[in-house]
Amino acid sequence: MLRRLAIRDFVIVSELELELDAGFTVLTGETGAGKSILVDALQLALGGRGDAGVVREGAGRAEIGAEFDAPAGLAGWLDDAGFDADDGRLLLRRTIDAQGKSRAWINGSAATVAQLREAAEHLVDIHGQHAWQSLTRGASVRGLLDAYAQIDTAALAAAWAAWRDANSALADARARYGDLERERERLAWQIGEVERLGPGADEWTELDAEHTRLANAQSLIDAARKAYQAIDEADESAEALTARALDALSDVAAFDPRLESAIGALQGAQAQLQDAAHTLAGYLHAIELDPDRLQALDERLSAWLALARRYRRPPAELAGLLAEWQAELRKLDEASDLDGLQQRLDRAAAAYEAEAARVSQARRRAAPALARSVTQSMQQLGMTGGRFEVELVAGDSPQSYGAESAEFLVAGHAGSTPRPLAKVASGGELSRIALAIAVTTSQLADRHDAAATLIFDEVDAGVGGAVAETVGRMMKQLGRERQVLAVTHLPQVAACADHHAVVAKRVVDGRARSEIGFVTGETRVAEIARMLGGERLSGTSLAHAQEMLAVGSGAADPPAAPSKPASRATRRT
Repeated sequence: MLRRLAIRDFVIVSELELELDAGFTVLTGETGAGKSILVDALQLALGGRGDAGVVREGAGRAEIGAEFDAPAGLAGWLDDAGFDADDGRLLLRRTIDAQGKSRAWINGSAATVAQLREAAEHLVDIHGQHAWQSLTRGASVRGLLDAYAQIDTAALAAAWAAWRDANSALADARARYGDLERERERLAWQIGEVERLGPGADEWTELDAEHTRLANAQSLIDAARKAYQAIDEADESAEALTARALDALSDVAAFDPRLESAIGALQGAQAQLQDAAHTLAGYLHAIELDPDRLQALDERLSAWLALARRYRRPPAELAGLLAEWQAELRKLDEASDLDGLQQRLDRAAAAYEAEAARVSQARRRAAPALARSVTQSMQQLGMTGGRFEVELVAGDSPQSYGAESAEFLVAGHAGSTPRPLAKVASGGELSRIALAIAVTTSQLADRHDAAATLIFDEVDAGVGGAVAETVGRMMKQLGRERQVLAVTHLPQVAACADHHAVVAKRVVDGRARSEIGFVTGETRVAEIARMLGGERLSGTSLAHAQEMLAVGSGAADPPAAPSKPASRATRRT
């Protein structure tokens, strides 16, 4: 549930903090005082769209923070996204500066606006005063029905995507079959030519090194022999001269210890010269001229170079080019295999049809139940004899959402024929129907993913009298299981609330500012009386207000005990 909402420099709000409890809370106030601004601010914290226009005039940036009890279903998402759990709290924060730049945080860590929206799906359901407009759109209608039926359509969407890809691949292969075959033949001929060479992955480097060695074998032998002679065989060889120097120093080493380092260096040089002589002797013994091998290398390298020039690639890349062409050929084989592609399409179609049938069956079961629930709510909302229906219409082709679309039909009174919701003329009827649907679909408290907080933003517009009392009782009943916040202008609704906050606008230094505070006792009576009859309060309106509050307090069973002693709001301007 929503615990706290903090707003700074948002539209006409300078600074305020609103702390909330469980149960049913109403926000009231004069028209234009800023009641819906609070909802707008919360929506911004939940990832809604915002621009520089939301920044209060003269301020550098707007800032909104919303603190929730973190739902258990969000724990895995928080962990995967790298956000701290923060002892069961969830703090969303959003800023927008005067240039329109937006920043967001979740539990103190930087986040994206998309991540705010993902978290919001687990936290809040918001029903606006024009909620009925979305109910005329097929996607929204279908979404409500699926939510009511607790249908997860992820597998259906994945199956449709697989069918779409398979269908596209087959159609493309049929359209390009001739081109694909020609390309396949060309590629197969090129592969065959390179395969006859059989280039190894590192073969070019090894061939080139061996060819260089054999082509220069005589020079290598001559140089090695001269070096060996200079080190070991000549009368004045390096080893003989080193030995002579050691002998000369050894005779006098006892007379001066400082000669020991020179003697040690000469002994090391002598050992290295002996190693070099041994290595050169072995090299001369192993190396030999091999004209036959050199000719074979010439022929092999020539074949490499000829193919490299033909395909305009460095010789060392021929092996990689062969692997690349072979991979392309496999793809062309798959792309031109009409039988294989048809089988793939058949499998994808069967999987989609099975998943679509499962979803369709669940929708057919849920549609009458949803219709009955909304119809029942309509009777309580002054539409006696009215009827609500959910019509499922089969589609012409597979769609990501399934085999059928959904539409809401409504008969406003007894004896009338249900018509599409978009064609219902009365604005009051539209608002009441939207409220009935909102209440019905919001009563899914047993859903593990149901949002704990419901917000109704003037969805009761266009209703009054006994119907307004019913609206209040419905919301109070919802408040027993979930936190409910309602922006309302109806005293009958406000009287049913467990907590009542009043939004007021005043002018400070020539600028309008919005403030909020919770009211109880006589102050609440006065606010209900104002909603009944305007600013001039009379004894009659006050008495009526007291009576409404007395009735409203018993409109439903008491809500769950709040976690704080009392709701409160602090405000500063």
